[in-house]
Amino acid sequence: MTLATPDKNLALDLVRVTEAGALAAARWAGRGDKYAADGAAVDAMRSTINDVAMDGIVVIGEGEKDKAPWLYNGEAVGNGTGFQSDIAVDPIDGTSLTANGRHGAISVIAVGERGSMFNPGPCVYMEKMAVGPAGRGAVDITASYTDNLKELAKRLGKEVSELGVVILERPRHEHIVEEVRSAGARILSITDGDVAGAIATAWPASGADILFGVGGTPEGVIAAAALKGLGGEIQGRLWPRNDSERNAAIAQGYDLTRVLTTDDLFAGDDGFFSMTAITDGEFLRGVRYFDFGAITHSMVVRTKSGTVRLIETIHRRDKSAGFTTFAL
Repeated sequence: MTLATPDKNLALDLVRVTEAGALAAARWAGRGDKYAADGAAVDAMRSTINDVAMDGIVVIGEGEKDKAPWLYNGEAVGNGTGFQSDIAVDPIDGTSLTANGRHGAISVIAVGERGSMFNPGPCVYMEKMAVGPAGRGAVDITASYTDNLKELAKRLGKEVSELGVVILERPRHEHIVEEVRSAGARILSITDGDVAGAIATAWPASGADILFGVGGTPEGVIAAAALKGLGGEIQGRLWPRNDSERNAAIAQGYDLTRVLTTDDLFAGDDGFFSMTAITDGEFLRGVRYFDFGAITHSMVVRTKSGTVRLIETIHRRDKSAGFTTFAL
């Protein structure tokens, strides 16, 4: 039987999927091979996700892009008995971070009602701005970075100089960095992983107040699911990389001037998000291996209830047979 809505917090089942991805990827942390790490995470998540009670379709997947055979767009996942759902999955947000053994790599998945997730079509990238609950409604992606910093500072009761601004290290962001510094704010630079960067704006004591910059559209959809549950906000505009991509988007009916809100990117009333740290991050510890097995740290969110859970899980090696398809 297919359910219109889930009858429980599905995120508590989905955490097993991101734990599997993180455990498999962490074996490759610092070994310099991002493709092997990503392939291991894809295989582990694919083997676990089909045990989840849902009738899911991958709307945003990584398998196709990374030349992996699973978790591609359009693939049916889940055991087919649960509610009809859209799936956005990123086995590793931060493949280079994982390969180089750097902080901030995570394994993530978001699930929403069928038709709830924004399909970016040919647009791989989007301009993004994200804030936490206290900043929701105070920012506008069509305004200047300086004006947004001033309005956010006013809302938060801070000076602009006290704001922490997350910006992905890319040449395309040099003008943003220059303007933010001229306005007097502090830059929190990240090399990869803007899903975690967006979430950090809604996480207490992370030091991050706002995220600016152009990043992956799929990651924007996943971040929207998390921020919706955390009470934050994300705004975006599609950002074609070249004339070919621009023309393809226009031909398919996309309005490149449209501001995409949190609800545009993730429209469902009952959505679920799970992330498990592969390497250490701002608010989750990465996978730790021990003689008995491993320990993972995860965060799960349900948008309908606004519940956020931090989960520490012990994975015993002697009990893993029959539960995992990868070695602990």
